[in-house]
Amino acid sequence: MDASCRGPGQVLACSVIGILIQTIHFVYCGKECSIDFEDSQLASSLACALIAHHATNLADTLSSELGILSKSDPILITTLQKVPRGTNGGCSLTGLGCSMLGGSLIGFGAYLIDTLSGLDARPIACILFGTILGTTGSIIDSVLGATLQVTYFDEEKKVISANSLKRNAKKIAGMDILSNTQVNLVSVMMTSALGFCIGPLFFR
Repeated sequence: MDASCRGPGQVLACSVIGILIQTIHFVYCGKECSIDFEDSQLASSLACALIAHHATNLADTLSSELGILSKSDPILITTLQKVPRGTNGGCSLTGLGCSMLGGSLIGFGAYLIDTLSGLDARPIACILFGTILGTTGSIIDSVLGATLQVTYFDEEKKVISANSLKRNAKKIAGMDILSNTQVNLVSVMMTSALGFCIGPLFFR
């Protein structure tokens, strides 16, 4: 399943937005503070964007790595038709549950770190925010993967392949526009931006 191998490019794609958010926070807001939109709107929005960033990364990772353990075949998120395991954009209830778990773990982690740092933190808001944004980010990643990332199936070996030149490779989903790394980057960017914008709905 060479299409899903994780390399330095994916690590960078999943990290660069978070590093950028933290750099902006350091330059314009200084030290970390509690999420409080009435007292520090920019710092709070950036904190929410960072939570969304990490929640998306963990939600998508758990969904991809543990979702394949599902007893049922996944369905393509855009057509709801059954597809081979490992297909970009393939979803299952197990994968969705793993996404929610990943997001909630990041939300709880954000609450725990803030509490241990002596900052005011709201456990329910943090966990709910992480769960919803992580799951949303994972869904965005799946939609992008199903539509803008091509998936081939090697009918001889019965495995997903990234190589369209193989004699037995059959295209089963997506267009050859984005690579897996680019899909990760775009989904993280979109969810981080969403977290930046809707933070007040959870923390006011």
